[in-house]
This record gives sequence, C-alpha cells and structure tokens, in this order.
Amino acid sequence: MAIDTVLLAVGPMDTVRAEDLAETVLEIAEPLEATVVIGHAFTETEYEEFREDLGLEARVEDVDPDAVATRRAPVGDLEERLTEAGVDCEIRGAIGDVGDEVVDLARSVDADRIVVGGRRRSPAEKAVLGSVSQDIILQAPCPVTYFRDVNVLD
Repeated sequence: MAIDTVLLAVGPMDTVRAEDLAETVLEIAEPLEATVVIGHAFTETEYEEFREDLGLEARVEDVDPDAVATRRAPVGDLEERLTEAGVDCEIRGAIGDVGDEVVDLARSVDADRIVVGGRRRSPAEKAVLGSVSQDIILQAPCPVTYFRDVNVLD
C-alpha cells in the first residue's frame, strides 16, 4: 500500500509536542514524497471560546473551518516546519465532534495514514472523560500512528 497522503490531526494540546509530531510525520512523508494534510478539528464551544482571541467576528455557523484552523496553534508552526523540509502540505479544519470530524477528514482527503498525538491517562479518566485519540484509532479508515507524549499529563 502506497502512502500518498498523511493526515496529521492536531489540537491545542499539541503545541507542546509540535516539533516531535513534525519529526514523526517527516519520517513517513519525506522519503515517500507524500502530501501532509494538517487537520485541526474543534467543537462549536471551542470555536466560540477562542474566536475573539483570533480576532474573528463570525459566529460558528458562518465560519470557514479551514481558515480558522490556519490561525490556530500549532498549525502554523507545523506548516512552516514541513514546508522547510520540502514536504507539500495543506491545512484543513472541521467543526463538530473532534474524533468523528478527524475520521471524516481522513476519508475526505483519502488519507493513507493518520498521525495523532495523545497524552497519558488512567483507565478511569478514559472511562469518564473519553479519549479522542482512541476514538480516532478505532474508527480510522486507514492505519494510525499514535504519538504518545509521556510528558503531557492533561
């Protein structure tokens, strides 16, 4: 199976591990000359919470998710790092249930691999709070590379 498109699914917690995620993606995409889609999904509530910080006037129903994702950390840093390495990349955003939106995004870009970061949680925390990474892994239409950052506890 050829890898032509890699979806790097990121969220706000990935700012602290952006460089490590970029390196992980480059290990896959660079030698295969694959395109990387940097995907950032967020809930309507998250959008409403940070839209003022980003200087956006539009309410969630009038927003272009791709434009918002472009302005959300760590997307810009990742795009810069991947572009500097000579990897073609694009940015895609989505609003809704994060796990479902990432899986839908993987389908829409015909991703051959998803790279997703995660954090350490106890089984009880996963049971109560859920795990977006786990949802993505279980629903993904392609193989998933899970980057576990043991230094991120929240």
